[in-house]
Amino acid sequence: MAVYTHLGAEQLAMLLSEFDVGALRSAKGIAEGVSNSNWLIETAGRDGRGARFILTMYEERTEVRELPFFLGLMDHLSARGCPVPATIHDRGGQAFRLLDGKAVALIEFLPGVSVSTPTAAQTRAVGTALAQSHLAAADFPLVRSNDLGPEGWQRLLDGCSANGLAEIDPGLGALVAAHLPELIAQWPRHLPCSVVHADLFPDNVLMLDDEVTGLIDFYFACNDVTAFDVAVMHAAWCFDDAGHCFKPELSAALLAGYEAVRPLSPEERAALPLLGRGAAMRFLASRAYDWLHTPAGALVTRKDPLAFARRLAFYADPGNAAVFGTAQ
Repeated sequence: MAVYTHLGAEQLAMLLSEFDVGALRSAKGIAEGVSNSNWLIETAGRDGRGARFILTMYEERTEVRELPFFLGLMDHLSARGCPVPATIHDRGGQAFRLLDGKAVALIEFLPGVSVSTPTAAQTRAVGTALAQSHLAAADFPLVRSNDLGPEGWQRLLDGCSANGLAEIDPGLGALVAAHLPELIAQWPRHLPCSVVHADLFPDNVLMLDDEVTGLIDFYFACNDVTAFDVAVMHAAWCFDDAGHCFKPELSAALLAGYEAVRPLSPEERAALPLLGRGAAMRFLASRAYDWLHTPAGALVTRKDPLAFARRLAFYADPGNAAVFGTAQ
């Protein structure tokens, strides 16, 4: 989440009048994240006792034609009991509207906070919620390919240029060259696939103590290898922010929580070291691109690509395959 576009109070009030949520009381921009503009909205509510929502404006990385998939998936998972916010449809029944040429959606507000230093119990709970979402999405009728799969990483890194990668770190280009061709060639497309979140970082999860109250920000969701979602969460949750320190207790908790609902097949488990390298490369690529292309003045904090370069090195070390219960 972030704020790239600024909306005045009059624009926000006019927009919210198209929804049955009461008059606007306050709006606050949300700075975290890198993809869309977001505001925490407070209104009078239908009964005058107040209500809160998240308003999202979709920026250049999110295409309007893909919103029926993203918003429909959220509604689908919410209806099946997953801790996922539903969309608030406007008075005409639409899940999103256009404002100044950009799509906007009003999303249910869920209680909870995003943890910065998750415990094993919290990590296990999120692993369980991730597996539940994979099963609940089995009958979701829409399909979206992953435009940030291996070929997408290549496109992002090509957009950085060798000079751009060297500007971030002198050794970054060599690291990419050592791993990206192999990842593209060996990517395990034969493994079971499903709808995956593809971006389940701690800041995309809301919790109250050890309970998951919200899985949010589904704007990278797609159909892809199911175990890749496990690898993404592993890379996101099982290290310190800078990627220096691996936390084995969180790794064990994540896998135990996930497999309590959806056991991994032997083939999926054997592929996790490669999928972990892929997860690290995916976020290295997108962070490097954003590092070099985020507009000046945007209300957003750039994220360090080297944090995932360090994770990539961890997953590439054969001695670390045992964290997934396998060996290389």
